[in-house]
Amino acid sequence: MNRRLLLQLFVAGVGAQALPGGLLYAAGKGGNAGRGESTPFSYEWLKGHARHLAGQTYRSQKGELPESLKGLSWDDYQAIRFRPEHALWSDSPLPFQIQLFHLGLYFQTPVQIHEVVDGQAAELAYDPDYFEYDGEQPLGDLPSDLGFAGFRLHHQSNFQYDLAAFLGASYFRAVGKEKQYGMSARGLAIDTASPDEEEFPRFSAYWLEKPKPGARSLRMWALLESPSVTGAYAFVLDPGANFVMDVDIALYPRKQLDRVGIAPLTSMYQVGENDRRMGYDWRPEIHDSDGLSMHTGHGEWIWRPLVNPRELRYNSFVDKSPKGFGLLQRDRDFDHYQDDGVFYERRPSLWVEPRNDWGAGRIDLVEIPTVDETFDNIVAFWNPEEALKPGQEYLFGYRLNWGAELPFVEAELATVSATRTGLGGVVGQKREYFSRRFAIDFAGGMLSMLADDSGVKPEITVSRGSVEIASARPLASIQGYRVMFDLVPDDSLEPINISVVLKVGQEVLTETWVYQYSPPPMDERKLY
Repeated sequence: MNRRLLLQLFVAGVGAQALPGGLLYAAGKGGNAGRGESTPFSYEWLKGHARHLAGQTYRSQKGELPESLKGLSWDDYQAIRFRPEHALWSDSPLPFQIQLFHLGLYFQTPVQIHEVVDGQAAELAYDPDYFEYDGEQPLGDLPSDLGFAGFRLHHQSNFQYDLAAFLGASYFRAVGKEKQYGMSARGLAIDTASPDEEEFPRFSAYWLEKPKPGARSLRMWALLESPSVTGAYAFVLDPGANFVMDVDIALYPRKQLDRVGIAPLTSMYQVGENDRRMGYDWRPEIHDSDGLSMHTGHGEWIWRPLVNPRELRYNSFVDKSPKGFGLLQRDRDFDHYQDDGVFYERRPSLWVEPRNDWGAGRIDLVEIPTVDETFDNIVAFWNPEEALKPGQEYLFGYRLNWGAELPFVEAELATVSATRTGLGGVVGQKREYFSRRFAIDFAGGMLSMLADDSGVKPEITVSRGSVEIASARPLASIQGYRVMFDLVPDDSLEPINISVVLKVGQEVLTETWVYQYSPPPMDERKLY
């Protein structure tokens, strides 16, 4: 599966606030969709079912749909629209409604959707009357067991807008109070950026529990399947200023999984303050996220700005029992983006907080080159140290927090508010050799309370090359400090790892800024 094709459909298909028109609705007829026979359901049953399937040969259902749906053009697929009055539970005074996506075009793998009432589950049957269709190509007679492509969640705060959507493979997204979609999460990642072809497990079936009147959250479950693994997923969805999802998963490998991503996050970074490599666009910055934040098991907060590299980068941050990690959009200033169509400053951050001990492993960050914003080129996830082996059950629990105000670094620590880079040297003096200038702004914490002569010093470490013209000085406009230094690389083109933290004596004042800089080829090291 092409990750970007999926996102293109996702953007066009979900969120009236993101793109008007297109595929906006789908769901149960009058809140009372046709249903199959009711059977008992529980999470324990789902785990047993997933374990059983792990011992069976995987059968892909991709393409198991009528030819009329496979051959839809983009415009014809966008012409399929749900009739809003048919939303599941719309005939009851309940706080949630469910709307389903139609199969077709790139979404050619049927997904089963079930409603759970009092521990009994029944599959929702497809009905063409749920949809309006204005396309040129006829859909033909479609069977009641056709299935759906996915679903989206609406809330009583404003039923016009969807707050979360599950669509394609195991991808899903949510919004906070900003009501703007951005990056995505996935159920599981396998062999991302490995020599082997990446595998995209899919949610093949969902179970949605009918909420009680006045319920704050919605419970749902999902079955994950792929050639390498099966899984049982339990979600508690809680919309609010930040959308919170509690997730419990049970994995049952079909074969040994050496590179597996738990709680994978997928985002986009083309150009920003620190990386202008693809800065040909009129907009100053283009990204869904601008950095990876990590709270390590021993309590350190780390900030790693994202880049759009010349070639694929795979960085690992070894840890034990991590407290959390996430891809964040810290820059919330419209003026920095100037995009009044997709509003990058409103894109949600996504923070992962483990709810059980994940043991030893690493947080992996994958950065893939991209020439424009239509490619999802950033992936981050937890990779356990020990390979996952067939015949075993692996349990992980975590909380996903979607929104603008997160995570919460300890109050006394300042955070990185901006990273800028450029040519080094001293203004007005002839440059004799190449160097790279770094300017890092820290704000918050105790910095605004410090006297100008308090003795704040930057602790700068580099894996190669040398550092010169280093300084740390107050910056009144952000009530913080700006660290500046030049990095003089050697002749090698291998990446250089850098870290910076501000201290007074031995007292740490800030989170740790880490960066990976790839020096340009020698013939591109212009001195101007």
